[in-house]
Amino acid sequence: MTPEDLRADIPAAEEGVYLNTGASGPAPRRVVEATTAAVEEHEYVAPSREGAYPYAFDAFGKARAAFATFLGVSVDEIALTQSTADGLARVATALDWSPGDVVVHTDLEHPAGRLPWWFLERRGVERRVVETSAGRLNLDTLADAVTDARLLCLNSITWSHGTQLPVSEVVDVAHEAGCRVLVDAVQSPGQVPVDLDAWGADFAVGASHKWLLGPWGAGWLYLNADLTRAVDPPTASYRSVADPSAVDPRLKETAARFEVGTTSPSSYLGAVEAMATIEALGPATVEDRIERLTDRLKTGLGDLLRSPRGYESGLVTFDTPPGETPEAFVERAREADVIVRSLPDPAACRASVHVFNNADDVDALLNVIES
Repeated sequence: MTPEDLRADIPAAEEGVYLNTGASGPAPRRVVEATTAAVEEHEYVAPSREGAYPYAFDAFGKARAAFATFLGVSVDEIALTQSTADGLARVATALDWSPGDVVVHTDLEHPAGRLPWWFLERRGVERRVVETSAGRLNLDTLADAVTDARLLCLNSITWSHGTQLPVSEVVDVAHEAGCRVLVDAVQSPGQVPVDLDAWGADFAVGASHKWLLGPWGAGWLYLNADLTRAVDPPTASYRSVADPSAVDPRLKETAARFEVGTTSPSSYLGAVEAMATIEALGPATVEDRIERLTDRLKTGLGDLLRSPRGYESGLVTFDTPPGETPEAFVERAREADVIVRSLPDPAACRASVHVFNNADDVDALLNVIES
């Protein structure tokens, strides 16, 4: 498969210039077809054959295996969730917090990576925010912040600047202080290779609906194998125990102990197809294309560029033309059929360049800016 083949399979790319994958990726037809086919199979065929529940559980197993392979970990370390925010919340509510405990996060976090810790403050947990500069994290500052902390939460690629944070180095610093690490990795899989095992984090979360170009509703939670028995889920349901009918049930010995109850298998089978599509393109093809296109965009932006000049990701943050607010620019761009988004901090705009985009897309955005 080539980037052009993928683009031809994405209806949203036919409707205009889509540069907002960092918010939600436009799914190709093959992913939507796999998702809808799963709905039909589950609702039309499975009930009178293997049964709706066996079909769903088989689909869940396929999704766990696909996520594990794609992320470089064991299938026993993956639990299925509905979204990144869902995974963050499950970790936040699983730890036995006490008044005076400390949780640390950076000032670069998406609201999904910030609000669970804000909420814990109501229970007396201290929330400590590490300040950064231009999307960069100072490891010495971080070391001071995590000295007495129980958990550090950070993202792998910043949604505000498109910078890649040094996750494995951060993990080393936190673990040296006895602090566990939770990584919001949703901006990474699908645009850069991810090896969760190499990161060494305790937890990581993500979803399929951004750079993987998958459907909404298919998220994942990584739980390091060493923590499987050390961290209980926030609640138990029939998917989190080995035998839900047992008189004395036991939690599963895998990360799947964090799974809860009934949910449609269709989104997860759509995610399996989405990962297969990215694999068919090849990680090198994806990265090379994104790098070339972001280079073109950054050169055209000139002094308006807020993201690093060198390549780090497909997220490119930029200032709007003088006298125009980010919200007004987004609306003006939309009128020209160019889709980007505004950011709250920094007060700027962000374009997301993926492998299905091309030079004409980049030039269309630059034309809006120049006009």
